[in-house]
Amino acid sequence: MTFIWSTRGRDWGFRFLKNGGETDPLIKFESVMDVAGPENPTCVRVGECVGLRFSDPENRTDSAGRLISHEFVLWGGLADRVDSVEDGLAVVWPLVKDQYGAAWGEAAPPG
Repeated sequence: MTFIWSTRGRDWGFRFLKNGGETDPLIKFESVMDVAGPENPTCVRVGECVGLRFSDPENRTDSAGRLISHEFVLWGGLADRVDSVEDGLAVVWPLVKDQYGAAWGEAAPPG
Protein backbone atom coordinates (compact mmCIF):
# COMPACT_ATOMS: atom_id res chain seq x y z
CA MET A 1 0.00 0.00 0.00
CA THR A 2 1.35 3.37 -0.95
CA PHE A 3 0.52 5.94 1.66
CA ILE A 4 1.94 8.23 4.29
CA TRP A 5 0.26 8.34 7.69
CA SER A 6 0.83 10.92 10.41
CA THR A 7 -0.83 10.94 13.81
CA ARG A 8 -0.09 11.30 17.51
CA GLY A 9 -0.60 9.11 20.53
CA ARG A 10 -1.80 9.69 24.03
CA ASP A 11 1.67 10.72 25.21
CA TRP A 12 3.67 11.35 22.03
CA GLY A 13 3.40 14.03 19.38
CA PHE A 14 2.82 13.82 15.64
CA ARG A 15 4.89 11.16 13.93
CA PHE A 16 4.89 9.42 10.58
CA LEU A 17 3.79 5.88 11.32
CA LYS A 18 3.89 4.98 7.61
CA ASN A 19 6.27 6.70 5.22
CA GLY A 20 5.04 5.21 1.94
CA GLY A 21 8.61 4.23 1.10
CA GLU A 22 9.63 7.88 0.90
CA THR A 23 13.10 8.79 2.20
CA ASP A 24 11.70 12.11 3.42
CA PRO A 25 7.91 11.71 3.70
CA LEU A 26 7.53 15.31 4.88
CA ILE A 27 8.13 16.64 1.35
CA LYS A 28 5.26 14.71 -0.23
CA PHE A 29 3.09 15.10 2.87
CA GLU A 30 3.39 18.88 2.93
CA SER A 31 2.92 19.24 -0.83
CA VAL A 32 -0.49 17.59 -0.51
CA MET A 33 -1.65 18.59 2.96
CA ASP A 34 -0.78 22.27 2.42
CA VAL A 35 -3.37 22.24 -0.37
CA ALA A 36 -5.84 20.38 1.86
CA GLY A 37 -5.63 23.12 4.47
CA PRO A 38 -6.46 22.79 8.15
CA GLU A 39 -10.06 21.57 7.84
CA ASN A 40 -10.92 18.42 9.75
CA PRO A 41 -12.29 16.26 8.27
CA THR A 42 -11.09 16.73 4.72
CA CYS A 43 -10.44 14.80 1.55
CA VAL A 44 -8.82 16.53 -1.40
CA ARG A 45 -7.26 15.29 -4.62
CA VAL A 46 -3.93 16.89 -5.53
CA GLY A 47 -2.68 15.52 -8.83
CA GLU A 48 -2.31 11.76 -8.43
CA CYS A 49 -2.51 11.97 -4.63
CA VAL A 50 -5.32 12.26 -2.12
CA GLY A 51 -4.94 14.18 1.14
CA LEU A 52 -7.18 12.76 3.85
CA ARG A 53 -7.73 13.91 7.43
CA PHE A 54 -10.24 12.72 10.00
CA SER A 55 -10.62 12.53 13.76
CA ASP A 56 -9.97 9.24 15.48
CA PRO A 57 -13.05 7.06 14.84
CA GLU A 58 -12.86 5.76 18.43
CA ASN A 59 -12.68 9.30 19.87
CA ARG A 60 -9.27 8.76 21.47
CA THR A 61 -7.57 11.83 22.87
CA ASP A 62 -4.05 12.79 23.85
CA SER A 63 -3.06 13.35 27.48
CA ALA A 64 -4.14 17.01 27.17
CA GLY A 65 -7.64 15.91 26.16
CA ARG A 66 -7.36 16.89 22.47
CA LEU A 67 -9.08 14.61 20.00
CA ILE A 68 -6.52 12.71 17.92
CA SER A 69 -6.55 13.30 14.17
CA HIS A 70 -5.12 11.04 11.48
CA GLU A 71 -3.62 12.50 8.32
CA PHE A 72 -2.87 10.52 5.18
CA VAL A 73 -1.41 11.09 1.75
CA LEU A 74 -2.51 8.32 -0.61
CA TRP A 75 -1.42 7.51 -4.13
CA GLY A 76 -1.68 4.69 -6.63
CA GLY A 77 -4.56 2.23 -6.39
CA LEU A 78 -5.41 3.32 -2.86
CA ALA A 79 -5.96 6.92 -3.95
CA ASP A 80 -8.20 5.68 -6.76
CA ARG A 81 -10.53 4.17 -4.13
CA VAL A 82 -10.90 7.31 -1.98
CA ASP A 83 -13.03 10.24 -3.10
CA SER A 84 -14.44 11.32 0.27
CA VAL A 85 -13.81 11.19 4.00
CA GLU A 86 -16.38 8.41 4.20
CA ASP A 87 -14.40 6.41 1.62
CA GLY A 88 -11.25 7.03 3.67
CA LEU A 89 -12.89 5.74 6.83
CA ALA A 90 -14.11 2.63 5.00
CA VAL A 91 -10.97 1.93 2.95
CA VAL A 92 -7.98 3.38 4.83
CA TRP A 93 -8.91 3.18 8.51
CA PRO A 94 -9.11 -0.65 8.50
CA LEU A 95 -5.51 -0.73 7.21
CA VAL A 96 -4.17 1.10 10.29
CA LYS A 97 -6.79 0.56 13.00
CA ASP A 98 -5.08 -2.33 14.78
CA GLN A 99 -1.61 -0.80 14.56
CA TYR A 100 -2.89 2.44 16.01
CA GLY A 101 -4.86 0.66 18.73
CA ALA A 102 -1.64 -1.03 19.86
CA ALA A 103 0.46 2.16 19.68
CA TRP A 104 -1.86 4.90 21.02
CA GLY A 105 -1.31 4.25 24.73
CA GLU A 106 2.39 3.48 24.54
CA ALA A 107 4.84 5.93 26.12
CA ALA A 108 6.76 6.29 22.83
CA PRO A 109 5.67 6.02 19.20
CA PRO A 110 6.32 2.74 17.38
CA GLY A 111 9.82 2.43 15.92
